[in-house]
Amino acid sequence: MTTLVRSTWKRLRTNFNDPILRRNVSLYMGGKLLGLALVLVIMLLVIPKAVHAATGATVQTPEINAINTVWTLIAAFLVFCMQVGFVMLEAGFARSREAVNILVEGIADTCICGILFWAWGFAFMFEPGTPWIGTTGFFLNGLGPTYLTTGVPVLAYWVFQFAFADTASTITSGAMVGRCGFWGDIIYSIGVTGFIYPIVGHWAWGPDGWLAVMGFKDFAGSTVVHSIGGAISLAGAIALGPRLGRVFKRDGGGPPPAHDLIIGAVGGLILWFGWYGFNPGSTLSALDIQGIGRVSFNTTMAACSGGLVALFISYARSKKWDLGLTVNGFLGGLVAITCPCYWVSPTGAFFIGIVAAVVVVFGLDLLEYLRIDDPIGAVPVHLLAGIWGTLSLGLFATGQFGAPTPTGADTSSVITGLFYGGGVSLLGTQVVGSLSVVIATLVISGLMMFVLKKIGVLRISEKHEIEGMDIAEHGASAYPEYALAGVLPSLIGHELSNGAVVAGFSDAVASVEE
Repeated sequence: MTTLVRSTWKRLRTNFNDPILRRNVSLYMGGKLLGLALVLVIMLLVIPKAVHAATGATVQTPEINAINTVWTLIAAFLVFCMQVGFVMLEAGFARSREAVNILVEGIADTCICGILFWAWGFAFMFEPGTPWIGTTGFFLNGLGPTYLTTGVPVLAYWVFQFAFADTASTITSGAMVGRCGFWGDIIYSIGVTGFIYPIVGHWAWGPDGWLAVMGFKDFAGSTVVHSIGGAISLAGAIALGPRLGRVFKRDGGGPPPAHDLIIGAVGGLILWFGWYGFNPGSTLSALDIQGIGRVSFNTTMAACSGGLVALFISYARSKKWDLGLTVNGFLGGLVAITCPCYWVSPTGAFFIGIVAAVVVVFGLDLLEYLRIDDPIGAVPVHLLAGIWGTLSLGLFATGQFGAPTPTGADTSSVITGLFYGGGVSLLGTQVVGSLSVVIATLVISGLMMFVLKKIGVLRISEKHEIEGMDIAEHGASAYPEYALAGVLPSLIGHELSNGAVVAGFSDAVASVEE
């Protein structure tokens, strides 16, 4: 090999030193490059003119609205920040031994969602095809510079909608913490973000979805995001069954205490902050000044009334001001106002938040009675409050507002609810839309969860559940010093051999927080 390389190099050097050969090679290569340049000039200048002359067509360049694009991206970033809120809320309200698991699940779900929503999720949901599913635009191929007539580039719109899809996926895990295996989480996340969310979401938000054509309205996702996520979480909680040792109120027990209410409450407030991207950002138009102001105010008002009502209900029941219930109260108000926020008045938003808090509180009671273990309250907050919010549009829509457009509000066609003289038509449409989405999601996700349970990947083993998901699934504890502080006192005063110490230490680790 070395001899071959040396002989080749010697031959090239000798030929390069030959002036005649060097000149011929230069002329040959120069002619090739000149011909290539000429071909490129013809392609760029001559061919487009010939095509235009033959067809008489005028090339239309979609108009991109820079202000609306920036507005949509800022809103997308706010919605994505909700992932921080979700993992903090769930980890804080759960037990300490499953905090790492919640964080890893949140990150993995986000990564899975991003890839699948790029590959086919966005196409299924937002591209035309059939009333049931989009059939074009896979991997975002063949799409125009802007999404439909929004004036927002397709890639910017994708980022915004990816954040929504990620939210629906994260909601799913809320009722399943503490006993769902990580392989099961990966598989059901693929099912949720790759198929259930985009296909069912197409019905309401697709350009030719059958619910959208029927007149169903869901401005920012009380049904499409929250009811879908909540229904999947309910199916998962039922398939998994309660955590080991969980005793329900009707049996003389109650939910285990949250391991860190501070983290949980801060997570809830971060979610509230992110909602200002979720709802106002759904206008896709910064030029609709009155609209984004109204949506922001209504979002705030529903959260405030929902939080206060939940707080006072907790005091009326126990003479204690319950932090966890208050957080879920304002989250329920936020979920409920997400559908009607553009079309209702501040007064309507106030009452929508009040009813949402009542729905959340009694929804939690219902789950306890049915012995369904939902550690975070995902089902009442997202499914039940989402249903209420969707129906509330049929009651509280004022008849003053139409739909936002890239240049401002369109009031040529307004939406009117029952309380404002609009009759029951809109309410009936909302009922049909909400029930269709919830029932379909429950059936499909229920089948998926029970199949995963049947093949043995949905729930971790009893041994690993006792040990704690963080150690069993991820080999790490969120609070290693805290765990040792709880273990070592149980060993003090025991005269054990080295082997017995190890065995006693393992038993004590397994019993931490039991």
